[in-house]
Amino acid sequence: MIITVANQKGGVGKTTTAINLAAALAQKGLRTLLIDLDPQGNSTMSFVDRKDVEKSMYEVLTDPNVSFFDIVKQTSVPKLTVAPARISLAKVESKLLGELDGHFRLKDKLQVVRESGEYDAILIDTPPTLGMITVNALVASTHILIPIQSSYFALEGTDDLLETIEKIKNRPNPNLQILGVVITLHDKRTTLGKDIQSQIDQVFKGKLFKTTISKSIRLEESPAYRESIFTFAPRSSGALEYYSLTEEILSRV
Repeated sequence: MIITVANQKGGVGKTTTAINLAAALAQKGLRTLLIDLDPQGNSTMSFVDRKDVEKSMYEVLTDPNVSFFDIVKQTSVPKLTVAPARISLAKVESKLLGELDGHFRLKDKLQVVRESGEYDAILIDTPPTLGMITVNALVASTHILIPIQSSYFALEGTDDLLETIEKIKNRPNPNLQILGVVITLHDKRTTLGKDIQSQIDQVFKGKLFKTTISKSIRLEESPAYRESIFTFAPRSSGALEYYSLTEEILSRV
């Protein structure tokens, strides 16, 4: 399975979800690759020192001679490796625009990885846009996971995302499936939180995960220590919620 974590809105917990899901899958014994496609490189920094990154996803997507196996880094989590990002990845958009195979670069490069049988699960963290990088991720994926923040403007922009998914299903990747929608930064105690949950459920009709991710200081702190929530605060609500979400995801795939 290749799961892209995507939403063109920033600050919805995409990277938090990507890094903790990747760690949870690895802890469950699945050989997991986390691909960082966000030029900010937050997924990368959550597990490896950026000073150790010589080549990144930029080279994989633009240089025919660089493969995933040239750039992947082992993390402190057994069975979890990261394909790192650097700020240079921001130049990929303009570089691939107009190229005949522009939308298929990631898929083509991942073909070798899939054939190698090296990984059981691949997760892709994307930037907060619906540009060339995110489209590459969706074309290469089997599933998309959509984190939506529990806020008044939660559903703003979802039409664009769903339209993009439909376009990709129509042509380049008919097998792409919406794995589900997870509500992040959620406050169960408020009426607003409950209202938003029911609104999202109506829009995505049965795709909403039962597990919601609460707003948590521990989740915000853990990447600074280069740890997932499972080693940083294993008894926190964040650890329990991401563990529960992982169980739900595995039951759907």
